[in-house]
Amino acid sequence: MEKLEDYKNDVFDVIIQGGQSNAEGCGSGPTKDEYIPDENILYMNNDLTISIAEERIWDNNKINDFSLSFAKEYIRKSELKDRRKIMILRSAVGGTGWADHRWGMTEDLYLKMMEMIKASVKLNPENKLVAFLWHQGETDTGAGYDVHYAHLKELVESVRNTYGCLKLPFIAGDCVNDQWKRDNLKYCVPIFSAVKDVCKDIGYAGFAETLDLHSNHQDNPNNDDTIHFSRDALNKLGVRYFEIFEKLGQK
Repeated sequence: MEKLEDYKNDVFDVIIQGGQSNAEGCGSGPTKDEYIPDENILYMNNDLTISIAEERIWDNNKINDFSLSFAKEYIRKSELKDRRKIMILRSAVGGTGWADHRWGMTEDLYLKMMEMIKASVKLNPENKLVAFLWHQGETDTGAGYDVHYAHLKELVESVRNTYGCLKLPFIAGDCVNDQWKRDNLKYCVPIFSAVKDVCKDIGYAGFAETLDLHSNHQDNPNNDDTIHFSRDALNKLGVRYFEIFEKLGQK
């Protein structure tokens, strides 16, 4: 870990990654596209330290998150210009939402995310926000459509308005299509319909479908986790998020 001020002379395209565990990244198992750390892709951690972006190690297993494949595609498609680097703000925290009072306008994770954004753009006047990647909803499945729609719309608009980036691309996605979703379908449908409709209504936003993406359980027979995308699925989800981002830039 290094201090934020050590990077004041670098110039960053800043990617916000917010939400709960599927944004934080809990994907394990095999993948054909393993992430190789790149000195041009960095994390800002929630203590405002900086580290090279990489898969984490849990119980000797590599754990992925979708910002990594998004960042790889961002570089591969020449979105990153000369001298610039990518800074991914790791503001997502597993098992959180509005229902447990973490993402409201006066609550800790929202305030921490805003602090991280402020620190990233204040570090160098040439730094710029380029994308807001979000995945959340499982914790709020009992809240209903109207409540979730209002909360999420308020959050996105607050980021855009606070930092004067009204066209900041916002991208979100559906949950994992496995047993957890089937067991909670009547609660999941309103929540993720609300997420999809926020993306449709706020402009410069898109929603990633995930029907074909596997859970940890589906890619690891000995793993009973049916709520989290697998490592390989998160790679694919990050690419899917980037494809939406690319289309938004063409409008």
